[in-house]
Amino acid sequence: MERLYRPNVAGMMVRQDGKLLICERSGQKGAWQFPQGGIDPGETALEAVRREIGEEVGFLPSQYDIVLEYVREKRRQPFVGQEQEYFLCRLHADATEPVLDDREFCDYKWIAPAEFKLEWLPEFKKKVYARVLEDFFN
Repeated sequence: MERLYRPNVAGMMVRQDGKLLICERSGQKGAWQFPQGGIDPGETALEAVRREIGEEVGFLPSQYDIVLEYVREKRRQPFVGQEQEYFLCRLHADATEPVLDDREFCDYKWIAPAEFKLEWLPEFKKKVYARVLEDFFN
């Protein structure tokens, strides 16, 4: 039986000062998002988010705590669907700056969560990002 949705995770990294990490997609100027990616076969969502955070922005699990999880959000894109889980990760005070995987991201910045602009996203991501930001940062 074919799966309708690809399981996917995203990690929202927050510093001690409350600033949220956003990363600009390589090859998509002005497209900002959080580290994210698919869950590999046999991998849990928690294992996947830790792997993706390490691969895409270089933070080790010892540098942050996962403090909240947003339960799966199903969304369809043209031709592909994803089942997304979001994790709020609080960085420890001694965490370093991100080290980007340039295949995924070309730049990063730290912003107040209220500064995140939904227009940075493709249309199909706007609704879920708005809900997750409200849920995590009300």
